[in-house]
Amino acid sequence: MSNSLNSFQTRVQDIITDANLNPKQKSQYLALEAEGNLPYLSLSEPAQAAMDSGILCDLFEGHAPFKPRYVLPDYAKYLAQGSEYLELEPAKDFDDAINLLTILYHHVPSVTSIPVYLGHLDEVLMPYIGDLDEESVYQKLKRFWVMLDRTLPDAFMHVNIGPTDNIVCRAILRIDVELKQVAPNLTFMYDPKVTPDDLLRQATSNICACSKPHIANYPMHAQSYGDKRFGIVSCYNSLPLAGGSNTLVRMNLKLVAERALDLDDFLNHLLPDYSELMVELMDARSAFLHEKSYFFNGFLAQEGLIEESRFAPMFGIYGMAEAVNILMEKAGAQGLYGHNAEANELGYQISDKLAEIVERSTVKYGIDGKALLHAQGGIAIDKDVTPGVRVPYGTEPDPVTYVQATAKHHKYYTSGISDILTIDETVKSNPEAMFNLCKGALNSGYREFTANVASNDLVRVTGYMIKLSDIEKFSEHGSRKNTTWLGAEAANNTGILQRSPRVVSMEIQPSYK
Repeated sequence: MSNSLNSFQTRVQDIITDANLNPKQKSQYLALEAEGNLPYLSLSEPAQAAMDSGILCDLFEGHAPFKPRYVLPDYAKYLAQGSEYLELEPAKDFDDAINLLTILYHHVPSVTSIPVYLGHLDEVLMPYIGDLDEESVYQKLKRFWVMLDRTLPDAFMHVNIGPTDNIVCRAILRIDVELKQVAPNLTFMYDPKVTPDDLLRQATSNICACSKPHIANYPMHAQSYGDKRFGIVSCYNSLPLAGGSNTLVRMNLKLVAERALDLDDFLNHLLPDYSELMVELMDARSAFLHEKSYFFNGFLAQEGLIEESRFAPMFGIYGMAEAVNILMEKAGAQGLYGHNAEANELGYQISDKLAEIVERSTVKYGIDGKALLHAQGGIAIDKDVTPGVRVPYGTEPDPVTYVQATAKHHKYYTSGISDILTIDETVKSNPEAMFNLCKGALNSGYREFTANVASNDLVRVTGYMIKLSDIEKFSEHGSRKNTTWLGAEAANNTGILQRSPRVVSMEIQPSYK
């Protein structure tokens, strides 16, 4: 082999000769390098400058998008009709249903090349239960759960269950806490009018043991999607069912605040100006996908499992905490985000302004011409900037104060927002505290309740899961799980392991219920 390799060839050779990557991982990274070697989509000079400066970021989705970021097929429709393309008859029983799902998962793309949405599984599978008893369902689903982790080892892969109480929902909660796998990720939908307290207690008890599931405020999500056809995917992203997100672009609010003269300049000039550039970037990326990639000519669309009109770009933001603190300092005011009422009110004002901008901005390919506002959970390369609207790592107040400081943001972020509460391990001896904290957070307006327990091996990074034991071994042995390297990089760069575990207190005060 010649020693005079160009930079692209060097990167390819580095991937091929990486001892810690397995062949499938090498193939995925090689594909990313190939796409990244193409010229970028045509953008205006201001939009390109905003990307070059780091104010706008396309989250490395690729230079020429040929698949949506997130795809949410209608799995119930698929099981009912079968697939001509896959030469499959409709499912007749529970075994058929699991087999058909297993097959389709390998044909559902995403930004990670692995399906991020596995369906609202209890709702999808309940019609095929027949006369199966509880133990039979448990055994079949447990084998299915192991298969998912071993064949699709990606913690962005996501299952939804609830809000109804049923045999599949109970079995999945039982299995998930027993196996404590990184994949699949799991969201439990909670509806106070439908979900019995003992089922929510099982879900929050699981959190104490393995930091899963997310608990989603079902009525709040359902209200955002009038037809109630939605799913929670990847980390905590709420998107239309039979659709998804064609792209996710994010804005670094910290960098915008640094450029602002004052709050008025930030709210009324810089935010609108950079949002306009965001729309340009989203439109450029979406247009290539919808008009040039031929993705929507594929069998998922042809067989009605997805609909092109149900895809929308996600308008992501991060660095709220730093933006607020910078603007407070420029105004000569005291107080830090998450700890001070004036600072917190400023944060709500920014979220309200962002929601207003997104609502009046028209995108080329969106839901009724609109993008979806999203509190983006950060990526591994982020340094000195906090994900979404969270309180910076290591400075978190007690859980109740944290919830009270951030709850008012949640109503604005239709396509997802998550605050990860890190709870001291003493909660394991008092799981009722986790139950009360969860109910209190949802009653306060939380769209999603998510918690890590400090002593668990299984923890959340931004929303995806890692095992701390995998991180310890990664540098020498690699990992079969695709997201371990992301967690390792995030641990080095972003301080996720410096989150302050807090004892749950005040969770039963009357005003909080």
